[in-house]
Amino acid sequence: MSVPEIITSAIIMGAVGSLHCIGMCGPLAFALPISHRNNWGRAAGGALYNFGRITTYSLLGVLLGLTSQYVISTRWQSVFSIVLGSGILLYLLVPAVWKSNRLKMMKGYDPFLFLGKALGKLLHSKKYSSVFSFGLLNGLLPCGMVYLAITFSFLTGSALKGGMFMFFFGLGTFPAMLGIVFFGSFLNQQLRLRLRRLVPVFLFVMAALLILRGLGLGIPYLSPDPPAYIVQGQEASCH
Repeated sequence: MSVPEIITSAIIMGAVGSLHCIGMCGPLAFALPISHRNNWGRAAGGALYNFGRITTYSLLGVLLGLTSQYVISTRWQSVFSIVLGSGILLYLLVPAVWKSNRLKMMKGYDPFLFLGKALGKLLHSKKYSSVFSFGLLNGLLPCGMVYLAITFSFLTGSALKGGMFMFFFGLGTFPAMLGIVFFGSFLNQQLRLRLRRLVPVFLFVMAALLILRGLGLGIPYLSPDPPAYIVQGQEASCH
């Protein structure tokens, strides 16, 4: 995947995924301890919060990309992409079964409980540094869209490209999440529920993109050709 493809796909995924972010993380962003500040102060606080999220996303991308370099070869990345896309489609077809099993597994155990406590403590601080730390921890909260994005970063097969993908994914979510700082009071429960209903549509599109990417149909940005040495290797194996 080339750098322009990484930047374009990451920003689009982040921008579209903002619908999910507004519905899930909107209340957190609106609860930032910056309401006592003027507009410039709130803008600075909102920016620090978002840069905290983006920093965490980028580090996760570097980690997943680095892991990919040693765990999965380029030859198998296409197969992994198709399997993952098919798995997401299966999840959309049987969401009730998945949700039931997940609740059973998580009953009495929440590995993210410590994050909730840490976030709660930071909400009582009015320092800009606390707002940035809040964003850092927010980036670690369980989120289907972030999981999907870091999977794409894993498929880049490179620590640099993985970090780049997650950085631009975070930038794609930036406008919507910054807007919540100023207009979060207009996001009532009903509106957030409507936005969350769009998530399955987004997941379907992402699953289709993963499958297309794995097929290597030669479509720029959507389904680029596999590396030349893989194609040559396949041809050589036929003789």
